[in-house]
Amino acid sequence: MILTEYDDSPAILNPEDDFNTNKDNFPKVAVGCFSRRILESLVDALHPEEIGVLKNANERSPIYKITNNGISIAVFKARVGGPACAIAIEEIYAMGAEKIVIFGSAGVLDKSIEEFGIIVPNAAIRDEGTSYHYLPDTREISVKEEDLNVLLKTLEETNTDYVIGKTWTTDAVYRETKNKIQKRKNEGCIVVEMECASCLAVAQFRKKGLVQFFYAADNLDGDKWDPRGLFDGSHSMDVKVKILFLALKVAENLYKSL
Repeated sequence: MILTEYDDSPAILNPEDDFNTNKDNFPKVAVGCFSRRILESLVDALHPEEIGVLKNANERSPIYKITNNGISIAVFKARVGGPACAIAIEEIYAMGAEKIVIFGSAGVLDKSIEEFGIIVPNAAIRDEGTSYHYLPDTREISVKEEDLNVLLKTLEETNTDYVIGKTWTTDAVYRETKNKIQKRKNEGCIVVEMECASCLAVAQFRKKGLVQFFYAADNLDGDKWDPRGLFDGSHSMDVKVKILFLALKVAENLYKSL
């Protein structure tokens, strides 16, 4: 299989080849938010300074800087899908970040996890392609213990309830079959999403820090798909903005761990 052809030799194109940001002034920690509406809420409320941009053929996404308890934090819109998200965090690291926290929704494979409940992945099943270009082929990738402990400590300090377990990172949303779901559940997966394995692989290859957590959205643990809180309805924005500020607290504590 082509994904077993791991090659760690230097690349022709590198993330630092194409951005215009003052690396010396870039925050050492960053928060990636998948939801456009959550990020817009932050911008509307705090009017943060724009310090850079992530761009591709069909999108320009500003990078903002906010100060939380005296600590500078970069905030950016994470891209959906392993390849796109990996490119974004590659560029954020190249700009100067040392540690990143990413948060967003995930589909639950355990219906007992309540809507908007916080889920912490401690490992990701690598059912995608991007991670195999950064690390040798293995079935799963674990979260770096040092950074995972910072996340868990923050959740405990803020009295935030959470569940912990493996996540299933897949490239193919519309091929999440009942048989595959059951197999992943048997391996210990409690959620499914599209980016975690890819992001963890980038971080480990670059020798940087990264943690990711999810809030529970759609439910795949049943006979029929239930979207629950997957879509950004106005009734749920207050909850999701609180989760954003939780991510900022995690970033603050990651900075203290540097």
